[in-house]
Amino acid sequence: MKLASLNQGRDGVLVVVSRDLSRAVTVPTIAATLQAALDDWAIKRPQLEAVYQRLNEGTQEGAFAFDQGACHSPLPRAYHWADGSAYVNHVELVRKARGAEMPESFWHDPLMYQGGADSFIAPQAPIRLADEAWGIDLEAELAVISDDVPMGVSAAEAAEHIQLLMLVNDVSLRNLIPGELAKGFGFYQSKPSSSFSPVAITPDELGDCWKEGKVHRPLVSRINGELFGQPDAGTDMTFNFPTLLAHAAKTRPLGAGTIIGSGTVSNYDRSAGSSCLAEKRMLEIIEQGEAQTPFLRFGDRVRIEMFDAQGQSLFGAIDQVVERYER
Repeated sequence: MKLASLNQGRDGVLVVVSRDLSRAVTVPTIAATLQAALDDWAIKRPQLEAVYQRLNEGTQEGAFAFDQGACHSPLPRAYHWADGSAYVNHVELVRKARGAEMPESFWHDPLMYQGGADSFIAPQAPIRLADEAWGIDLEAELAVISDDVPMGVSAAEAAEHIQLLMLVNDVSLRNLIPGELAKGFGFYQSKPSSSFSPVAITPDELGDCWKEGKVHRPLVSRINGELFGQPDAGTDMTFNFPTLLAHAAKTRPLGAGTIIGSGTVSNYDRSAGSSCLAEKRMLEIIEQGEAQTPFLRFGDRVRIEMFDAQGQSLFGAIDQVVERYER
């Protein structure tokens, strides 16, 4: 099943989207918003799936042409958004470039930070920031959305609570990060609003590409129309999504609509490129002694997308221009 939220009101208007992303239909008698559907998921999911089946068959009344540009992030705001760092080779690379040893614990205890969830960016809206000197970077990732998760669940139990998947652009301000981390209290200003793909999908839409709690497809990033990276999201993922979800729920229950991100998708095989500029810059430092690739500038366009084996877009595209913020 595929779901989206039209960019109307603070929490959007829920629509069911056809498998090929060509048609959609509102479902006000089932749920006005995605959050409302998740709050009563056991009942609402079968009703939404019935609409999805009719939509794909061409028999659903009220269907209209689906426009990704009319969408907000599937959850325009969320009760809980936390981002992990599941690709530990990426962490290892970043630390190596600055001559820092990586603690052995990073290989069995996930890193995770809690981000701002009150105002996500629409997937095809501009990324507005005040200063290029902040070091503007994309981070192409995947994320899961859960239903209600009890505190203390195991990874095996957490797997049953993963209901939807999305793509993420976890925008990062690289030049603000060192000063914040030096305070010993984590990210805040260096992590502005994130954005998510126009469409959220149930794991079964991926078929055999969803296995072991991972998405086994390349995640494609382009900057100004040029291919930047297409690492495989299922390769070199040290912590799968059930493990990340269980980690987040260790000391607290998670409410329906919780979003857990994977962190920057990264492969040891660098031939597939990167999912963030920081990784490419770190490789340049290691190989050449200094970074050559600049961070994003005003006017740059970022596009993040994932395709099935037939070339069909699975989630729609995050497609954003970086713009100067004027209050």
